[in-house]
Amino acid sequence: QVRLVESGGGSVQPGGSLRLTCVASEFAMDYYVTAWFRQAPGKEREGVSYITSDDLTYYRDTVKRRFTITRDYAEYTVYLQMNRLKPEDSGTYYCAMGRKPSLAARDYDTWGQGTRVDISS
Repeated sequence: QVRLVESGGGSVQPGGSLRLTCVASEFAMDYYVTAWFRQAPGKEREGVSYITSDDLTYYRDTVKRRFTITRDYAEYTVYLQMNRLKPEDSGTYYCAMGRKPSLAARDYDTWGQGTRVDISS
C-alpha cells in the first residue's frame, strides 16, 4: 500500500509563507487525485485543494489566489505553496490520495500522518 509522508509545516507570522511537501512511497497507478486537507483543534477536517493526474486543480474559496498545488511526477511528490497565511489557516495539514476529485474526506482512503501549521503573531 502507498504510504504518504508530509513535511514543511511550522510556525510563521500572519502574511508569511510555507511550502508543504507530500511524498508517496511509490507510484500509485490506481489513484487519480492527491489532495491536501487540514484540521484545526475541535473542528472537522476540511479539504483545501486537490490536483489530478492530468493536472487539474481545485481550491476551496478561502485559499484561492493564496495557495498553489503542484506535483512532480518523477519524485512522486505533491506540493502546497501557501502564501499570505492567516491565523485561520492554522491546523494539521494532511495529504491524501483518492480516485474521485473532491474535497470530501470520505472520498480518500490513503492518508499521511500530517504536518502542523501554526500562524500567529
